[in-house]
Amino acid sequence: MSIADSLLVSVLGLFVVFLVLILLSFLIHIQSIILGYITAYQQRNAEASHTIIPVEDQPEEADQGWTAGELKLIGVDEKTAAMIMAIISDETQIPLSELQFKKIKAIDQIN
Repeated sequence: MSIADSLLVSVLGLFVVFLVLILLSFLIHIQSIILGYITAYQQRNAEASHTIIPVEDQPEEADQGWTAGELKLIGVDEKTAAMIMAIISDETQIPLSELQFKKIKAIDQIN
């Protein structure tokens, strides 16, 4: 194989690689557009299905009998447990009122 043949094969190989990368880029872009439409459609349906009851119209029995259960703290003080719960709520973007913690336990690390 001569140098010219080697260069031709190298250029052809690079062309194929870049062509495939460009096609993958377009495929990913098209998928993101499709998923964006699907997500927007699901959000519109979810928002349409929610009904909001004003606070004055809500029955008083709604809060009675509801309990979050009991939280067991093992080797953790209340201040640290509160910080842990707040961090988890913030990181997961779930309101603290919707989370239920059952046990928070300190783990000793051995170095």
